[in-house]
Amino acid sequence: MTPQQFRDLALSFPGTEENPHVDRAAFKVVKKRIFATLHEASKTSNIKLTVKDQKAFSKLDKKNIYPIPNKWGESGWTTFEIANTEREVVLAALDAAYQDVLKPKGKT
Repeated sequence: MTPQQFRDLALSFPGTEENPHVDRAAFKVVKKRIFATLHEASKTSNIKLTVKDQKAFSKLDKKNIYPIPNKWGESGWTTFEIANTEREVVLAALDAAYQDVLKPKGKT
């Protein structure tokens, strides 16, 4: 998957917008929080999953899907090396993150 393909997938979810975020592009639902970021140079994305989903996706490919190695990772932020990850897996992770953003606060 290329960075542009990732961008197209992330923006395919209704109400999603892209904004700059430090050295990344951030994808969020309008008036809600960020659910994914993209770092084009490294061809990586960080996707905000529930801890349960993070464990499930990481089991699929520990080399290319793994928690960010800090406090962000402990809260579900997961790195996907998109050049080495199947489109269907990235799409499923984006969908899980997007759906979690749509839930009322406190209902993760």
